[in-house]
Parts: sequence; C-alpha cells; structure tokens
Amino acid sequence: MTWLDVLADKAQSGELPTREEALKVLSTSDDELMDVVAAAFRVRRHYFGRRVKLNYLVNIKSGLCPEDCFYCSQRVGSSAEVLKYTWLKKDEVLQHAEAGVAGGARRVCLVASGRGPTDKDIDRVSGMISEFKAGHPDVEVCACLGLLSAGQAGRLAEAGTTAYNHNLNTSGEHYADICSTHEYADRVSTVSQAKDAGLSPCSGLIAGMGESDADLVDVAFALRELDADSVPVNFLIPFEGTPLAGTWDLTPQRCLRILAMVRFVCASSEVRLAGGREIHLRSLQPLALHIVNSIFLGDYLTSEGQPGRADLDMIADAGFTVEGAADGEPGAGPGGAGTDTEIQIRRRGAGTALPANT
Repeated sequence: MTWLDVLADKAQSGELPTREEALKVLSTSDDELMDVVAAAFRVRRHYFGRRVKLNYLVNIKSGLCPEDCFYCSQRVGSSAEVLKYTWLKKDEVLQHAEAGVAGGARRVCLVASGRGPTDKDIDRVSGMISEFKAGHPDVEVCACLGLLSAGQAGRLAEAGTTAYNHNLNTSGEHYADICSTHEYADRVSTVSQAKDAGLSPCSGLIAGMGESDADLVDVAFALRELDADSVPVNFLIPFEGTPLAGTWDLTPQRCLRILAMVRFVCASSEVRLAGGREIHLRSLQPLALHIVNSIFLGDYLTSEGQPGRADLDMIADAGFTVEGAADGEPGAGPGGAGTDTEIQIRRRGAGTALPANT
C-alpha cells in the first residue's frame, strides 16, 4: 500500500491528513501525478459517486468596489476593461437565473461587488431570492454580497437563501500581501456569521497569487476548520489593470495537485472547480472532474468561461453525470449531452479579453 492509498483511506474515513501529507501532495512529481489523481478520485467517488453539480453565477452588481483586493478586476483603481453597473433589476436577475436552471444548474449564485451590503441591499436581494425560490423550490440559492453586518445573514436565511459565499482566498499569513482594506479575520467572521444563521457556508481559495505551498495548506485546513460545505477553488486570472497582472505561476499539473490536496483535506465537502479553470487547466479540465464534484456552468463574474454546451459535453465524455438530470437530458450520461438543444450561457458583464498565457 502506497502513501497515497493511506491518504485516500484516511479521507474516506473522515480523518484529516497531516500537514506534512498535504504538503507532500503539492510536491509530487509529474511521474506521480496520475497516482495522485487516482487517489483523489477514490475519495471523490466515495462521497459523491460520478455526479457533477452545476452552479450558475449571476453578476447582479459589477465593478464600483471600494476594496483593493489585488487579484480583482473590480477593485478600486482597477483599469481592467470590465462592465460597471449598479444593481440589476429583479426581472433581469430572475431571467438570468432561469437561464442557468434551464442549463441544468442545481445552484444559482447571486454575486454583488462591494465591501458589504447595506440593510436596504439585503432587502433588495432577499426579494429576488424569495421570488426565485417560489418558482424553483428545489434549486439552491447562494448569495455572495461581501462582509456581513449583524443580523443580515439571518434575514437572508428567512428569505430562503441556501448558502452564503465568502472566500478566504489565501492563508492568514499571506492575506496582507493581496489586500489592505480589510483583514483575513473579517472574512472568517463573515463565514462564521453565515453558518450561525443556518446558511450553508461556502468558502474557498484562489491559487496562483504568489502564495507558498504552506499558504495553500493553511487555507485548506482553515476551510476544513470552518466546516465549509462548498469549497470553490479558483485559479488566478491576472487581469491587466490589476496589481497581479502578468502573474502566470500555474501549470495544469500544479492545478491538479492543488485540487487533490483540497479534496484530501476537505474530503466530504463539495469541491468546486471555479474561475480560471479554462485558461490554466486547459486540456486537462476533464481530468479535474475526477477530483472535484462541482463546476460553474458558463461564464464567471467578469471573465468568459467556455460555452455551457462544452461543459455538458465534457462531463458526459468523461463518463460523469449531471446531478439532478433525468435520463436523456443534457449531461445525463453517455450521449445525454449530444441532444439537439443548444445551451450557450452568456451574461452581462463577462467576456473580457485576457492576455496569452506565456
């Protein structure tokens, strides 16, 4: 039995790996990469079978943010060419959310830029969520509105919100290197408030921001300690016009190792392949499905993903099934994504051109 077999067995029994084991996953060689993926797949299959959960993101307020997160195209002072607009109208938000559901999404994520919502903003978003849930009681809704104030998480929960997303992004040690307008502890506090209010905690990370292996392990262990139900793993999109422009530190192999490490640490959590997957994993995206059990369908906040049709084809071609899809529906299984229905998910606010990955 290899050390990776031992690691997979521990994860399947709910046992946390040691920090040394997690670091060892990140330092494996290319010759060991397929063994790492195979061990992570055992854990993924144990908890989630061959199902892939589809998530759909709606950017309900874009740009105009006073925070200085160095990775973000919406940050204060950013010259990135992204659309800037204040709150979308309820009907427009619902229309976008309906498109995601039609594409097979089991969770709709409503995201607004800014430091955090006012009470009036909470009323606005709660109204959107209540109306959407009335028509789709079985579809999850995740809100991502920034740092929360006292009582706001409870009001979102009362409106029918399923989850609240607020990513830790990196380790506490590294956080001051990527943001100066708020602290790591503020993010931890918001995730804890959401959880205490009965919302499912959704929190993840961004890899490729100059962090060390130790930073990646630290944030993974912090997410496990917070008991995050959903863990989005993003890979830095180095937008021109931001402080991290030109930062291309990731390879497809590195991305797979990071995903596997997160899977071993957060074994039973929904690990979601999120922003940057297309440009960093490239042709290895289908291999990542053997580690993660969740992806975003279509576009992200201010960047364009691959078409929804390509996502569904990728899932079916890799031998996986879309969670919640009936036989014969798009992505339901082999041949399921080959229906005549064309699924092309595009939204207002996406489509920014990116530099070549050199």
